[in-house]
Amino acid sequence: MPKAPKTSKAKKQQKRVADRKKNPLFVKEAKNFRIGNDVQPKRDLSRYVRWPRYILLHRQKKILLQRIKVPAAIHQFSRTLDKNQSSKVLSLLRKYSPETKTEKKQRLTKLADQKAQAQKGESKKVQVLKFGLNHVTTLVETKKAKLVLIAYDVDPIELVVWLPQLCRRQEVPFCFIKNKARLGALVHQKTATCVALTDVRKEDQAEFDNLARDLRQHYNENHELLRTIGGGQVGIKSRHQQEAIKKAFELEELKKTSQ
Repeated sequence: MPKAPKTSKAKKQQKRVADRKKNPLFVKEAKNFRIGNDVQPKRDLSRYVRWPRYILLHRQKKILLQRIKVPAAIHQFSRTLDKNQSSKVLSLLRKYSPETKTEKKQRLTKLADQKAQAQKGESKKVQVLKFGLNHVTTLVETKKAKLVLIAYDVDPIELVVWLPQLCRRQEVPFCFIKNKARLGALVHQKTATCVALTDVRKEDQAEFDNLARDLRQHYNENHELLRTIGGGQVGIKSRHQQEAIKKAFELEELKKTSQ
């Protein structure tokens, strides 16, 4: 049987293969971006991303807390310090960050050398931040804590929901701060639910007094925190529906008055 004549498409393909054989480094191939053969515009693909389960749960919880009515005892945790106030508080508390493992090892080695040489070592009381929920609770109950910082994103919230009221009763200044990881960084941990300051050096006393006065005013003596209920916000679709119903009623009223 005689071979069928080669079509123009087959000839082009054969020519492209021949060119590739001639020079494999420089092969000109036409770009094709589909739909008009042009560069496609950037699109928001977040709707099509399969997010991890913990992100989905976090977002669903946030929306749920906006929709349902949240009791004032839980809603007060959303009233955190602003950026300027939190930077002031954290910069002060960083000075009282506890020693790391290497620093502790060096200190104990130095004390052991002094003891071996029969010298009296300095046994001053170390002024550092205290952390751990049980430890901080004991300090607040005994009124040894002078300042308490509570993370706003503790989960479950029942772990610390009673702590603000305890601080109010014992007259200990407290505040809510964003991100438990920031509190954890102060005490060389991954996260910390709360930290407490028990003592302040003389050079920091004036700054501490100003901060404590502001925090008492905003949290301890602010009775609106325990009266304001959170949530109760409707979604965007429900809002549009309510606005449409309101406009329809207004039009009906105009028709009645015009007649």
